[in-house]
Amino acid sequence: MHRIEARFGRVRAAANAARTLDLDLLDYDGMVRGAGEAPILPHPRLHERAFVLLPLAELAPDWRHPVTGAAIAGLIAALPADQPTRPLDASDRAPIG
Repeated sequence: MHRIEARFGRVRAAANAARTLDLDLLDYDGMVRGAGEAPILPHPRLHERAFVLLPLAELAPDWRHPVTGAAIAGLIAALPADQPTRPLDASDRAPIG
């Protein structure tokens, strides 16, 4: 995934810096891996992010958090209201290639 990010111009200069592309592995068949095991699975903050959970719910509406067992609908309902999301339209999309 790091090679793909680099191909699209990502430079890893500082932690949490702005980036052109950020790929994260969210879940891998329910595997659970903790700190010290790369990659950490599931992604440690996926349950806090509307921009992750809302598209995930469209792709896998029956998905459950592998650690807590929480259904995705419940995780979405628990999100704070201060995380606005919107679908991309054609003008937001960069060409791939």
